[in-house]
Amino acid sequence: MAETKNPEAPIVAPRATRFGDGPEEKVARRERGHTGHQTGPIGRIGQFLHDVRQELKRVSWPTLQHVQNTTLITLAAVAFFAVYLWGIDQALSRAIIPGLEWLIERIARLLGLA
Repeated sequence: MAETKNPEAPIVAPRATRFGDGPEEKVARRERGHTGHQTGPIGRIGQFLHDVRQELKRVSWPTLQHVQNTTLITLAAVAFFAVYLWGIDQALSRAIIPGLEWLIERIARLLGLA
């Protein structure tokens, strides 16, 4: 346990008065490489571009073989679902909907509505 000047003082976490004032935000800023406030929009843009370059160095890029495989899988899935949905559409438009129209017409005749 850490030593304090007043051992009788209650242990309380510091409260942030507004969003971004807490201790977590200061740690996150240090981790992102912010050394202090940049003056003006040019300094902020430069810091942003620096951060982007640093982040892109940490990205694990996929290999060419991995990209080709996932592209083929995606194209196969798109082709399968296109054919499947076309078949469902044809079945509905050529068989089921005309059949329902015929059935409704027959029921209407039986009830004397047509």
